[in-house]
Amino acid sequence: MHRAIRVERVVIVNPSVYGTDNSSTTYGLKARSGTARGIAVIGDRISDRELRTMDAAGFRGIRLNLSTAGISDPQTARARFLAAAGRMKNLGWHIQMFTSLPVIASMKDLVAEAPVPVVFDHFGGAQAALGGEQPGFSDLLDLLKSGRAYVKISGAYLASKQAPDYPDVTPLARALVSANPDRVLWGTDWPHPDATSKRASTEVSPFRAIDDGRLFNQLPVWAPDPEVRRKILVENPAKLYRF
Repeated sequence: MHRAIRVERVVIVNPSVYGTDNSSTTYGLKARSGTARGIAVIGDRISDRELRTMDAAGFRGIRLNLSTAGISDPQTARARFLAAAGRMKNLGWHIQMFTSLPVIASMKDLVAEAPVPVVFDHFGGAQAALGGEQPGFSDLLDLLKSGRAYVKISGAYLASKQAPDYPDVTPLARALVSANPDRVLWGTDWPHPDATSKRASTEVSPFRAIDDGRLFNQLPVWAPDPEVRRKILVENPAKLYRF
């Protein structure tokens, strides 16, 4: 797939189903021979020595997946963020968060003062149908403008039901890019797991049927300037993930 869409360097985010077991991601980093970086999911008891070993293997941050875990309480989100920020500072890692706009708005002050970079997944949880005036979106824009946070314009199918090109996502994407192109990242979100699938816990949910090439082709729509796209695809991730 990467050869088809002409992507060389990748970031592997530890899949949520593995919890704090990062062995599959570690394997993926080794298999890519230096062209990959990793985002881990860690537990409270992990040692500093283990984290340094992971850094040497190519990990560059941790993910707090609040949305999939059903965490929407602002105080819980703030507590988890504060606990993570202190440990990431010494490693030079960042915190990647999958959460909602209301949660982002509730912790705007913490992100603004955080000692580490913060990356918000999937348009910050914005919903295309609600437009740019939806509560919390302006807070996300403010954090981007200040340079205190990054956002991934990825997983358009999580923000929109207008497949396959998700045209209603375009105003949101352009607003985020315009706010600060130096703080925007792109990702495939491959292999497109479907956490919303209504299946028994004993059944395997199929992946979403996503045309990765077609979805990638929306990036020039969202960011028409080729120099801005270079920032999003090359310069920003090279800096953040230390390629």
